[in-house]
Amino acid sequence: MELAAFLLDQWISRKHTSTPPIEFDLASSTGPVWTLRELIALDGQTNLDSLLDMRVSYVSAAGTPELRTAIAKLSGVEPEHVQVVTGAEEALLILFFLAAEPRANILLPSPGFPVNAALAHSLGLETRFYGIRAENGFAINPDEIRKLVDSNTKLVLVNTPHNPTGSVPANEELEALCDFCAELGVQFVSDEVYHPIYHGPAMNTAARLRHATVIGDFSKALCLSGLRLGWIIERDAQRRARYLNARNHFTICSNALGERLAVLALAHCDAIYSRAQRVANENLALLDVLFAEHCDVLRWHRPRGGMTAFPWIEGMSDTRDFCERLLKRGVMIVPGDCFAMPSHFRLGFAAAGQQFPRALERVAEAVAGLPRVNASP
Repeated sequence: MELAAFLLDQWISRKHTSTPPIEFDLASSTGPVWTLRELIALDGQTNLDSLLDMRVSYVSAAGTPELRTAIAKLSGVEPEHVQVVTGAEEALLILFFLAAEPRANILLPSPGFPVNAALAHSLGLETRFYGIRAENGFAINPDEIRKLVDSNTKLVLVNTPHNPTGSVPANEELEALCDFCAELGVQFVSDEVYHPIYHGPAMNTAARLRHATVIGDFSKALCLSGLRLGWIIERDAQRRARYLNARNHFTICSNALGERLAVLALAHCDAIYSRAQRVANENLALLDVLFAEHCDVLRWHRPRGGMTAFPWIEGMSDTRDFCERLLKRGVMIVPGDCFAMPSHFRLGFAAAGQQFPRALERVAEAVAGLPRVNASP
């Protein structure tokens, strides 16, 4: 079995080998990185001593009771509804694996995280895509999703805030889709790794919905990708039992130190979310200026959530060349062909932190040298 080439990771991995070196990482989709010292400092010396005395051994495959309780409090559910996993990636692998029955299909957004389609295809699932289109402001079309569902549909995945576009469905849209799926016996999955980072009205987590399956992780909104931890919120006891059994086979359990640090992080999640939100807001305001100054050639829909934008360049059908030119200026963004949409590019605006203004100066220089197809905005 061959997996499709993971163009996104292949591109981002070049930041370790590029000549000249990459100074400004606008390719990453995470927020400002925390050091271990900063994370431990949130709780003081007492917590450091407890970490040094902990047993480095196996933990429960469902997750430690402390971590499940902390995630449950964050999500407004009971601890028994929480299954800890090795990042959102394992959550999706488990869900797709369990959906992979003969003639089964699943619905995914396009564009979306590239691994999703590759995993589904490798498991023999028919993958049906609903569009997240620039002409519609990157909004989902619930009617399109409903038309794609049939008697063989096992799962409908919605990613909100959406990667790479930053779009956010309304609370009412998610509720209606969840109810629609429940009526047909189709699993409704809300991938919420960027919740609660919003750049407009705050949205509710789908964890409040009885029939929703919700995915979260520590990599995006919580900015702790090195922990490699995530979770599934699931009220259905039979599904939870299947998730646990799958994890027993796939990864057994998480690492003990990671789960202890995750509990620490959630005890101080307000501080972590606040820093991510502040950095994202400040840098998004700088993007507002960039796109206003170059509106004759540089186009976008301003993200409503998350930490990525998905702009395009007027008259340019493939942005890879433009992204290669930026690499030579020490700036990395992601060409749209990594998301099967070559006319766009993904720009992360939170990982670079305080370096973001200098990075945008170089982006502006590159944009200024582009041919103007149409002088009117």
